[in-house]
Amino acid sequence: MAVVSRVGPLYCIQADVTHGRTVQRVAYGRANNVEASPMKEKSFSLSCFSSISAKTLRVFPLETVGVVRKRGQRVIVAASPPTEDSVISTEPLTKEDLVGYLASGCKPKENWRIGTEHEKFGFEFQTLRPMRYEQIAELLNGIAERFDWDKIIEEDNIIGLKQGKQSISLEPGGQFELSGAPLETLHQTCAEVNSHLYQVKAVAEEMGIGFLGIGFQPKWGLKDIPVMPKGRYEIMRNYMPKVGSLGLDMMFRTCTVQVNLDFSSEADMIRKFRAGLALQPIATALFANSPFTEGKPNGYLSMRSHIWTDTDKNRTGMLPFVFDDSFGFEQYVDYALDVPMYFVYRKKKYIDCTGMSFRDFMAGKLPCIPGELPSLNDWENHLTTIFPEVRLKRYLEMRGADGGPWRRLCALPAFWVGLLYDDVSLQNVLDITADWTSEERQMLRNKVPKTGLKTPFRNGLLKHVAEDVLKLAKDGLERRGFKESGFLNEVAEVVRTGVTPAEKLLELYHGKWGQSVDPVFEELLY
Repeated sequence: MAVVSRVGPLYCIQADVTHGRTVQRVAYGRANNVEASPMKEKSFSLSCFSSISAKTLRVFPLETVGVVRKRGQRVIVAASPPTEDSVISTEPLTKEDLVGYLASGCKPKENWRIGTEHEKFGFEFQTLRPMRYEQIAELLNGIAERFDWDKIIEEDNIIGLKQGKQSISLEPGGQFELSGAPLETLHQTCAEVNSHLYQVKAVAEEMGIGFLGIGFQPKWGLKDIPVMPKGRYEIMRNYMPKVGSLGLDMMFRTCTVQVNLDFSSEADMIRKFRAGLALQPIATALFANSPFTEGKPNGYLSMRSHIWTDTDKNRTGMLPFVFDDSFGFEQYVDYALDVPMYFVYRKKKYIDCTGMSFRDFMAGKLPCIPGELPSLNDWENHLTTIFPEVRLKRYLEMRGADGGPWRRLCALPAFWVGLLYDDVSLQNVLDITADWTSEERQMLRNKVPKTGLKTPFRNGLLKHVAEDVLKLAKDGLERRGFKESGFLNEVAEVVRTGVTPAEKLLELYHGKWGQSVDPVFEELLY
């Protein structure tokens, strides 16, 4: 059973809540008494959080709320909302509940994990054209049958796969995404990436399909990109042009690699959030890998990063309020409540609620479903539609890097784990960035997509800051004791020379490639 106790100004709940989309799946409800109802015996970890009422968050086993169908021995999982957690609402939600939901991600250091996600472009070897949905469906079915993954179906279309705590999903333009399991070490993370790429290649190569590790589609226009049959993407596609000029490019022509990391407390979350935001432009520079658009240089080193600056200003950016003295879980909730909604998910359908207010939803006044109240499931889904450079859910997502070849898929989590999972390195980062102004952080965010590590900063270049930061990441990894610092070798050369991956591609384009982007499909082939 889960028991809530009061410790000074904090409330603590013993619960087996862990981070990541695919970790221990639980359901949250609220009870008015202190002890939750009996349930299966489980091992519990301690999570502490502030700003929560004395009402208990009741934890239900997922089996009581989820349904899985079987056809023969093959498991077919009905398409679900973006969150993996099923949530039961027994009373109207309060703001305290929303704060408590975020705070339930707190966990002791020994339970911190590393969750890596990466996207890649599938293409036909013969034509270099993007994979069509029919090919993607064949690929997903092939991986499921050969490597024992469960299929995820939406309206009779296969849209993803699930195996244990890993999942494969499709971005709007068919970008193929692995959402990895929460793992303890970077060796496990890199092994997971390698295993995934092996499985994908084993099926795809027989179909004449390859995968490209780059941040922006280098050759094809929007009209050439297929649209995946997922309900939420149709809603987003119609809304994006109303709020920015590059939102459709973001949806259909970008790929990223990101890492999801844990925090132990509200104070720890704040420290990591600030460090992540301040240094996100350095990560953007180190991994800049999107210099081509429709066959020509686009004037950027990270076109993917630039695209986010004109996608939807209501839900993107550097979040200067994170650096306010008052910042905490509650302030992030206030921000998220004011981000316009995209949809709600009801009866296996996405309902268009674009531009509407989650605050109105909590009052039962949402125009698209009047009278209905949100569950915590709706709140988690709403959080997935916010796209700042660092995003808070029940963990923190570092979102500033372009997709790239496999060694860089291992280097990105290594960079952030070394900085944020080591107390000494994290404190050093906070000391280095303490006097950076909001204007300086925004300047770096704006200029780095074009000038990378050569961006002027104070009395030098961003490269000089990156040198110090990379050393902190390396030292942090060494203190972890898992012999993980070798994963930084891929970015050490970038820092040493100041030459980003994108600049190397541009050199090839103007040199031996003869001003053609076609060779990039071989150069960055997985």
